[in-house]
Amino acid sequence: MDRELAMEFVRVTEAAAIACGRWMGKGDKIAADQAAVDAMRTMFDSVNISGTVVIGEGEMDEAPMLYIGEQVGAGGFEVDIAVDPLEGTNLVAKGLPGAIAVLAIAPKGGLLHAPDMYMDKIAVGPKAAGKVHIDAPVKENLKAVASALERRVEDLTVVILDRPRHASIIQEVRDAGARIKLITDGDVSPAINVGIEGTGVHMMLGIGGAPEGVLAAAALKCLGGDMQGKLWPENDADTTRAQKMGITDINKILTINDLVSGKDVIFAATAITQGDLLNPIRYFGGGVRSHSIVMRHSSGTVRFIDAIHTYDRTPLFIKRA
Repeated sequence: MDRELAMEFVRVTEAAAIACGRWMGKGDKIAADQAAVDAMRTMFDSVNISGTVVIGEGEMDEAPMLYIGEQVGAGGFEVDIAVDPLEGTNLVAKGLPGAIAVLAIAPKGGLLHAPDMYMDKIAVGPKAAGKVHIDAPVKENLKAVASALERRVEDLTVVILDRPRHASIIQEVRDAGARIKLITDGDVSPAINVGIEGTGVHMMLGIGGAPEGVLAAAALKCLGGDMQGKLWPENDADTTRAQKMGITDINKILTINDLVSGKDVIFAATAITQGDLLNPIRYFGGGVRSHSIVMRHSSGTVRFIDAIHTYDRTPLFIKRA
């Protein structure tokens, strides 16, 4: 893929974040999500790709746009696309930190077609890549990460979704002596933080969405980090759904290269609310300011884009409501 496309994808996530950010704290997660979806889908029409949505808003009969299988783009490179126009709907509705607009692009066949179900995950940064295993005891994984980072377990911070299903993992981390950052929603943003030094996050553990797992893996692959996942079906319907999407072994440990096999992967995200790494959408009298990250695996580049958009020169869908 042409490197210039990376900036085009940033414009796609910027549009979603700007349109959705108007709903921060208004208590309406559905309206916030719809605003992000509408803006992202519209902006895709200006990008020179022939894209197929492989991870999106749901099946065709569940979502009017950005549904799985939808064709987007103005024509060009054939790519697979994973999108989450608003990762953290509750976060935006409540004005909480960590919400982002995010996408990952890879050559056709380069992204796992993950079913809409749960996935158990472990994610670490570049220095700890290859040092952990999803089936290893939590304490052993923490020791491995601490050793790789040349610090004590007590110096590590682990991000975990605050859910009853994680009670035992949380206790194991506490017993090992590491610190914990519990989050209410959205585990793609913490995965990015794990891959970049200075964010204060060293590992992500626990069960979250499988589609989000692919997005997280795309970011970590660009950053040189590592991730493993195992699908976590809740019932027979989940298993059947996975099989229909080509996953024959529901218990297989999915490596980062299983999740994202493409080598020319591009990942882009724009913050909507405040994050550990990115600043939130900020509106002012004449426009809006956004903060994004875009990464390319093939070149190893990681760019932070601090942009100002003026109301008289931007598309209608990101102007004032």
